[in-house]
Amino acid sequence: MQRQPLVIAVAQPRVVSYDVVANAAAHADVVRAARARVVVFPELSLTGYELDAPAITADDPRLAPIVEACADTGATALVGAPVQGEAGREHIALLSVDRDGARVAYRKAHVHDSEERFSPGDGPAVIEVDGWRLGLAICRDTAFAEHDAATAALGMDVYVAAVLDHAHHAHVPAERAQRVIADHKVWVATASYAGSTGGGFDQAAGGSAVLAPDGEVLAQAGPEPGEMARATLHD
Repeated sequence: MQRQPLVIAVAQPRVVSYDVVANAAAHADVVRAARARVVVFPELSLTGYELDAPAITADDPRLAPIVEACADTGATALVGAPVQGEAGREHIALLSVDRDGARVAYRKAHVHDSEERFSPGDGPAVIEVDGWRLGLAICRDTAFAEHDAATAALGMDVYVAAVLDHAHHAHVPAERAQRVIADHKVWVATASYAGSTGGGFDQAAGGSAVLAPDGEVLAQAGPEPGEMARATLHD
């Protein structure tokens, strides 16, 4: 049975460091503006790349504006956040948010040395939206071909990456997207942080993009915060 087309947007919202309330409101605005079934946000988009930002849980009431926006639009939002795990562990994660609330969908597997506060996740993850299987990755995960191979082995139609790169490395997400496409013949959607944030990222790359399985760039944002790219995926 043929699936319905999937409209996906990759967003690079304006982020206020540490301010979950302001950032959740900005995420909700993006979800409403996107007119998409899936809206993907960059790594740690709820806090900025501030490695000492307090971890949150999926039932944090500050996420309510995003839940409401998803309920109003029928969207699923993939939101970057530091989250609390089991046994006192913390993770860099993607939250899947929809009309029913939020849940932790994926925990970053390949953390940097500078991210020593955070524990690696427990392996690849795929979520399903309308019959489309979305394989999830966060930033440094995309450097490892074995990571996208393990994710593809779960059955992956779209490789979804939430990343942060310095403007000097703006070419990196595109190169990695093309590697994933060459190896696995899937769609790729990369949400790339724009603007300035912690960790020495005074000028992040932006350039969020959606690519087809033949490598064509279907939609791409510029380098500025507040931009978004949107494309329709089809069988």
